[in-house]
Order: sequence, then structure tokens, then C-alpha cells
Amino acid sequence: MSEVALGYRVFRVVKYATFFLLSLNIGFFFAEELATAQLTTQAAGEAALSFQLFSATLDTIAWVLLLILFELETAVIPDHRLVGALRYSIHGIRMICTAGIITAFVGYFGEWQTLLGSTPLTAPACSLVDGGWSIMLKLDDFMPLTADNCAQFGGDTSAVGGLEQVLAAPTGLQAAQRLAFVDVINAGVWILVVVLLEIEVRVLSRWGGAPRLMAFAANSLKVFFYATLFAAAVYWGFKGKFLDVWDASLWLFAFVFIELNVFEWQQEIRDQSSASRNLS
Repeated sequence: MSEVALGYRVFRVVKYATFFLLSLNIGFFFAEELATAQLTTQAAGEAALSFQLFSATLDTIAWVLLLILFELETAVIPDHRLVGALRYSIHGIRMICTAGIITAFVGYFGEWQTLLGSTPLTAPACSLVDGGWSIMLKLDDFMPLTADNCAQFGGDTSAVGGLEQVLAAPTGLQAAQRLAFVDVINAGVWILVVVLLEIEVRVLSRWGGAPRLMAFAANSLKVFFYATLFAAAVYWGFKGKFLDVWDASLWLFAFVFIELNVFEWQQEIRDQSSASRNLS
């Protein structure tokens, strides 16, 4: 086996192993958000709140499917077969995934807004010890309120909006609000990334290549977007959100493969265009 063939095989193994690990994160996020959902108020039956509570799970499912579609269209299915019903089916599923991603973004935004609506606690924290209350340390991180830890909460403690019998100290509430805001930024930037990729794929497939200026602008924007996503992962690391760091790292790594697929596809189209011009 040649070194080129071996390198390509290793490349594919690493790529699909990354996709598999991202799929496992669906279960990890679901378990984390299910624990939070058990602390919600009676409004939990509303569909809007359900999307809000399980935003990360919905987001990950939609992104994994979208990632698989990009892989199929840019690396697996030959261009001459991407026509007719197959092409429309891929685009249709992609639209559904995009709708799921936007819904998750709305859920992240709603969670952030809910936390901003937290209200000051009227009763002393220690009087609530036997009432089944919990303490929010940061976003999706809780511990029971007990006689041993209730004394550390003074009069500036808040009842967390949208959660039932959950209180937070100012530092914990502020940490949760900031983490929720970073979730909003992260989800919004990923949407912009996929919009740019959609433009690239559609321009390539319809017009035979992107104009140089358009390609430069798209690449510059993507560098800024990926830097923002990396900064969000670093912030999560400092705040101890290791599942988010792990997930963000995998997604950034996965999109390296997608970008390479798009780059190779661009090169193939340029080569085909050059060959056509030479023949004419």
C-alpha cells in the first residue's frame, strides 16, 4: 500500500471516528438536560419550554445530520449523481435540519432571557431546607439546599426564573446568565457558518465556481467565525463546562474535514473548467 493510500485511509478513519463521537454527545447532552428538566415549573408541558430545556440535544441532533449530509454531498456521492430526486431529498433534509438548528437557537435565547427574569428570594434560605429546594451553582449544575450550606445565602439570593424551587447566589446566577449568553452567541455563529457553507456549495453546484472576491470574503468571515467559536470553547473550559468544551472541540475538528472537502471540490471544478476551456 502506498503512503498516499495509507494516509487517505487514516484520514477517513479519523474523520468518521470524529463523526461517531459527535453522535455520542447527543446522549450526553440529553442526560444533562433531562436532569435540569426535572426542576422546571409546571409550564414544562408547553412546547416552547421543551425546546428551551432540550436546546443542546436538538441542536446536536440537527448538526450531526447536517454534517452527514455535507459529507455525502461533498465527498461520498459523485457530482453526476447529485441530480433529480436525490439532490432534492438532500436539500429537503438539510432544510429540516436547519429549521431544527434555528429552533435550538431560539431555545438558547429563551433560556438566557428566563435567567435574566430571576426574582429576589423573599424568605430566608434556611427556612426552605425541608422544602426540596436546590442551589444552582452555574448553568445545568445543581446541588441540594441543606442545613449545612443554607447559611451562606444572604438576602440577595434569587429564585431562578423558569425553574421550580431553585435558588442561586448572585455569583452563581451571574455565571449561569453569562454561560447562557455564550450559548446564544455560539449557536448564532454556527448558523452563520452553515449559511456560508451553503452559499459555497450552491454557488459551486450552479455556477461552476465562486468569484475570487466572493471566495475571499467568505473565507475571511469563516476565520472570524471559527475564532469566535474557539473563544467560546476556551471560556467554557475556564468555567468548568467540560462537556461543552469537548463538544466544541469535536465540532471544530469535524469542520476541518468539511472545509477540506469543499476545498477539494472547488479544485475539481476549477480543473474541469480549465479542461473545458482548453477543449474549446
